[in-house]
Amino acid sequence: MFCVEHLSHWEQVSSLAAYTDYDLADVAAVIEGYARFCEEQIAPLSHIGDTVGAQFDNGRVTMPDGDAQAYAQFVEMGWQALTHPAEYGGMGLPKTVGAAAVEMLNAADMSFGLCPLLTDGAIEALLLTGSDEQKETYLEPLIAGRWSGTMNLTEPQAGSDLGRVATKAVLRPDGSYGVSGTKIFITYGAHDLTENIIHLVLARTPDGPAGPKGLSLFVVPQKIVEPDGTPGAENAVNCVSIEHKLGVRASPTAVLEYKNATGFLIGEENRGLEYMFIMMNAARFSVGVQGIATSERAYQRALDYARERVQSRPVNGQVKDAVAIIEHPDVRRMLLRMRSLTEGGRAMAAATAGLLDLAHHQDDPEIVALAEFMVPLVKGFCSERAVEVASLGVQIHGGMGFIEETGAAQHYRDARILPIYEGTTAIQANDLLGRKVMRDGGGTARRFAARIAATEAELAKGDTAAQAIGANLAQARDAFEASLDWMLENSRKDIDAAFAGSVPFLMLAGTLAAGWKLAKGALAAQTALDAGKEAQFMTQKIATALFFAQHILPECTTEHTRILLGSRSLLDADFPD
Repeated sequence: MFCVEHLSHWEQVSSLAAYTDYDLADVAAVIEGYARFCEEQIAPLSHIGDTVGAQFDNGRVTMPDGDAQAYAQFVEMGWQALTHPAEYGGMGLPKTVGAAAVEMLNAADMSFGLCPLLTDGAIEALLLTGSDEQKETYLEPLIAGRWSGTMNLTEPQAGSDLGRVATKAVLRPDGSYGVSGTKIFITYGAHDLTENIIHLVLARTPDGPAGPKGLSLFVVPQKIVEPDGTPGAENAVNCVSIEHKLGVRASPTAVLEYKNATGFLIGEENRGLEYMFIMMNAARFSVGVQGIATSERAYQRALDYARERVQSRPVNGQVKDAVAIIEHPDVRRMLLRMRSLTEGGRAMAAATAGLLDLAHHQDDPEIVALAEFMVPLVKGFCSERAVEVASLGVQIHGGMGFIEETGAAQHYRDARILPIYEGTTAIQANDLLGRKVMRDGGGTARRFAARIAATEAELAKGDTAAQAIGANLAQARDAFEASLDWMLENSRKDIDAAFAGSVPFLMLAGTLAAGWKLAKGALAAQTALDAGKEAQFMTQKIATALFFAQHILPECTTEHTRILLGSRSLLDADFPD
């Protein structure tokens, strides 16, 4: 709620016509109710699902015990509908509330949370690109959660290079298409939780041009929808197998075989990749939020363990007996790093969610560009940091962290997929540099930096802590702007050198954005403290922002060095046989 009120542009978002029916009290009630559901119904499933996993038998996938009952309650309580339009049965809440819900659900059990996450993406794609008939057919049951959605991009020969997609779609006399091909890595491509599964499938029509420009997008229901809207006969979509994975084991990752399955064109032919990017961008933002979720759960577990585990006397010699390890300086360093990375990601995601709402409902090119600039930062930074935070959680547990029974290892295993799916970190970095920075000559990136400079001016008027945060934020911004200048210059004369630094540039920008939003949070917390509100909570907010500023923002200078000095050693290195 702190992030919603102070960091999500709430004053502007709540004044939009779409959201004037909701105030902060309404949002708090929704978030608290959702939190109870996640804690009581979903969190207990996490360990069971990790141990048992989804099961495959003769083309059918069954979920671990408890998932079906919990999902039925998820549907009954209407949670899938949170942020979707009321005209199709949704609650119509802002994206910031949706981001909070995604975080809580995935912190409780990321395997479970992936099903609603993909359905949200399918809903968004159909809302923006589907025909009136398709919206009428699919949106209400998807928003209700009775049906789930998937995205089908990857094939054995076509991973990130979607131009190699070979699945075919042939027009039939009745206007439908026969879809044939094999898709892999399809999250929740087969399961027993919903009445129907709605696959959004990239495929190639016979006359389409080669490469990515020849792809079209099709809606292919697992069960053919009858005229009355109910699921009918099985479509020719078969689950061949599910993957055996490092983590998120209760989330079935399917290999799907399409054998002249009945599909329906979404929008126009040869615009499929354009349409699919709508779903992908929604999923990318949500994957970043999953990173925050996994980080939060790993931090909570590590904090509890550090308070309980007694080991070794303090180095200061003031106590002769062993103490809880939370008293030891390096354990405190790790805990604070976990907390500040998690809260920094949450602050950045809340701000981005607000920008996405403003961009969707207002015709302001600057806001649209800034929102688009922030999405790869949320995905790239929060997913990469989730792996680090979960690893620190294992480290705090010591040898017990390497033992599955403590649960710390599960967070590490679950987190490892996050920098990979919905576009690897390099893909996010290339998107940031190529589409978000170079395309407008760095204009959006400079406006991003100018907003940060304005926050620095506010911090300079504050107390010692605020000034320290501001000084470190200014140094990090300087590193960003110097890197930006170098990137723009080298993209014109040595494109390989520029893209050799794209991931460091993404991590620099993400670290800067997280530190900036924590700094804005510190200003809001100080105002609340001055008003006598929630002293312990607000003091901790300021302390977290200060730790991030002094321990993590300096890493922006390191990334700047990698960008400026590291390209030649990277590009000139040899890999002899």
